[in-house]
Amino acid sequence: MHILIIAPEQIPVPPPYGGSVEHCIYQIARKISSRHKVTIVSKLRANFPKKSTLGHITIHRVPGGNKQTYLSNVLKMVKGHHYDIIQIDNRPRFVPAVRRAFPHTAISVFLHSTTFISAPMTSRKQAASDLSSANFIVGNSLSLQNHLKRTFPNIRHKVRYVHLGVELNQFRPGLARTRSKHHPFIILFAGRLIPRKGIPVLMRATQIIRRTVPSARLHIAGGTGKPSYKKQLQQLAASLRIPVTFKGNISRRQMPQFYRSGDCFVCPSQGHEAFGLVNVEAMASGLPTVASRNGGIPEIIRHASNGLLVTNYRSPAAFAKEIIQIATDSSKAKRLAKQARIDVTRRFSWRATASKLETIYASKSSR
Repeated sequence: MHILIIAPEQIPVPPPYGGSVEHCIYQIARKISSRHKVTIVSKLRANFPKKSTLGHITIHRVPGGNKQTYLSNVLKMVKGHHYDIIQIDNRPRFVPAVRRAFPHTAISVFLHSTTFISAPMTSRKQAASDLSSANFIVGNSLSLQNHLKRTFPNIRHKVRYVHLGVELNQFRPGLARTRSKHHPFIILFAGRLIPRKGIPVLMRATQIIRRTVPSARLHIAGGTGKPSYKKQLQQLAASLRIPVTFKGNISRRQMPQFYRSGDCFVCPSQGHEAFGLVNVEAMASGLPTVASRNGGIPEIIRHASNGLLVTNYRSPAAFAKEIIQIATDSSKAKRLAKQARIDVTRRFSWRATASKLETIYASKSSR
């Protein structure tokens, strides 16, 4: 097959930092390209070439100040070419225009969250209309698949799911940290600095934790499009009198070392977390992980087996209780971390992601 992947308009593929969607596109393409030809179109950015060729992958990068301009440039780039499958990542609004340009080609929409099928990004009616022209709608978790089927019952027969993966050779356990007054208990968070990621809950949990574990401190990796929100978080940390380090955007290459720098990883998502790639990366890195029992996260973390889940995830005290277990019970922390690495190795490789996606696309029979 020749597969065309249309990336969102915000970040180039491969992403220099952040960009979990673009990262997934690149990793899936690398695995699929061992058996198929893959063309990716993504955003053009300074210091990136307009065209890259990596084995059987060709990446074209086009300019685009907004979604409409970007999509127009994408369609100009691919006009006149033949593809067996066109995969559109996280942009259902692109489907009608792509369908008009390729009326006889199978189209898949790969969704990484509910953001672009929900208000305020779109209406349910508009999303249903956009998705109706696709042959496949692929979610990144069973939770997202079920949400799509409930929300859009008329196209439920087109919906599938494929779990994401992790580079197991990059994200791997490092040397165990020895805690003392010179090695405090480090709690890690990685993700965009936006309200639904739950950072204020984690900060308040850290304040509670420090009553039992005085050395506890919080390291936050990730950027934000709204500097005012980061300032709010900094002010909250100051008011709570907790030590918080904002690491900013960390490159994909540096992320494995970030995970290995901590004693515990926490994902306190407050909105629906379709998958939670950071949890898989942390677990692969041999890090005890605490996360909200929310969305697709329980498909990754099994409570008290390979991590800890927080049911009352709006409660700082509930998070503090689980994190304190890891901080004060080293044998439990080691057992969770060991099982996490085993489970991720068995279940969440990019090869497994690519193979399942290939099986779905080989059918081409949903429309």
